[in-house]
Amino acid sequence: MPTTKLWTIVALCVSAYAMPLAASAQDASTPPPKLEKLPEGEAPAVTIRKPEGGKKITESRKQGKIKEIKVQTGKSTYYLKPNEPAGSALPGDTQSSANRGAQWQVLEFGKPKPVKKTPQPPTLTPQTTEPASSTTAK
Repeated sequence: MPTTKLWTIVALCVSAYAMPLAASAQDASTPPPKLEKLPEGEAPAVTIRKPEGGKKITESRKQGKIKEIKVQTGKSTYYLKPNEPAGSALPGDTQSSANRGAQWQVLEFGKPKPVKKTPQPPTLTPQTTEPASSTTAK
């Protein structure tokens, strides 16, 4: 009996191995379907422009490690700083996350605008009125 089970298992394995080979032999005999040519469409209406102002990136290093990166794009400025692990945090702890958000510089509104000198309106001087002469009867 045990040898019969062994031969049954071997026969199943051989047939499972031979099935994909037989299926691939049938696929090779049939020709592939004929493909149709598709007409070319219009070019997409997308314009990609390079930024006019460009980027200015400044890195600050201390003892070979990056301490701060300043990025100026157009009128905005932001700072990127590495995240220093807190205390005895090990890599993988929630306290030692490598991600740190950018810090935007606020309350800076570009160059001061030139002050327009407007002529001051002429100042009016109060007119002095003479006191009315009172005629009193004596």
